[in-house]
Amino acid sequence: MSIGLLCDYLEADEMGIKATAEKLGIDLTYIPFRKISIKIGDDGYKIRSKGNDYSEALGNAKVVLNRTQSKNRRLMAASFLETLDKPAINPLPVEFLCFSKVRTLLELCKNGVKIPKTVFIPCDPREKTRNGNEVRNEEEIVELIQQELGEHGIVVKPDAGTHGRGVELAENRGELLKILEKTEPSIINPVGVFVQEFVQKWFFDLRIIVAKEKGKTPYCHTKAMARAGFKDFRTNTALGNFVFDVDLPPYIKDMASKCGKIIGKNCDAWLLALDAMISISENKVADDEYVLAELEKLVEPFETVKKARNDPAKKMNFSSWNKRLEESFKNYRSSEAYDNVRKIINESVEKNKYKVLFHEANSCPEFWEQTRLATGANLAEYLLACAKSMID
Repeated sequence: MSIGLLCDYLEADEMGIKATAEKLGIDLTYIPFRKISIKIGDDGYKIRSKGNDYSEALGNAKVVLNRTQSKNRRLMAASFLETLDKPAINPLPVEFLCFSKVRTLLELCKNGVKIPKTVFIPCDPREKTRNGNEVRNEEEIVELIQQELGEHGIVVKPDAGTHGRGVELAENRGELLKILEKTEPSIINPVGVFVQEFVQKWFFDLRIIVAKEKGKTPYCHTKAMARAGFKDFRTNTALGNFVFDVDLPPYIKDMASKCGKIIGKNCDAWLLALDAMISISENKVADDEYVLAELEKLVEPFETVKKARNDPAKKMNFSSWNKRLEESFKNYRSSEAYDNVRKIINESVEKNKYKVLFHEANSCPEFWEQTRLATGANLAEYLLACAKSMID
């Protein structure tokens, strides 16, 4: 039994998948998806680098883990794999929905899942005419947005963006105009303007893991990762925010499983990381000043975690690096301040569980350096279990 690992580089997540496969006695074959040529024609296909032919390795793989980076590359890889009738985690229908936040939200909303109020304007702020002139649409786009969401608290997002890049908050009409004036079509925002209401989520949001093996119902991991901080309205971990583990109430677990089933369509197996916010507004369980003071106590131990994560030694000696990472996270997590903030987040989630809003699905989430350590969810185990279920 061979499982293919298709990726651009062997980063921490992919090395974690390899290490987990070795521990479980699973044959995992690395297949690069960068600086290769993919030949298709009447005589079949070839996938080769300058010095190696990976065609046989791909052909022998019963299932492929699609861990290529960037939504565009992953969508292209999924299309290639589907053309070859090669089962993948995740398959093309899942990648197609996850590529676009708008497509994801349309599916969730259609199936009764609560989402943030969302507006999509299928018109670019500036358009070139055939005679070379430019049409300015910013004012009209602003009017269309404010007609639906009002004048304050509007979040502008690239439709295919990740890690909080390009996400901006407009508090008034002037700020929204300035954002639109610099908004242009790009690889992460191919067309139009995508905005949402600003959700009063307090200082954290949730990353929830849902997986499905062939022949089984979707499973939601019992713990979520809270990404927390007051630095910015964006709480993405890529922006340096703290992470905590959260015990998910049954209602949120059920809703997450439902979301996974919606995004997973009728595919046999898949793995997703769902992003959710809870509209807490003024229904807080502690003062901001207290939470800020507790987070301040965590700066030093969390800096040690970040330093360990960024240590280039991980590529030279993954096992040794991983031990240092786990030890630094254990030290961070063992502090009284961590426990205090964790209790606040857990109490907030339980108290406001019916106000949860799902807003994004990620088909290739990062996991080894933070999700695994915070929640105990080693996504490598889930990925490999999904792949094995397609073979067994």
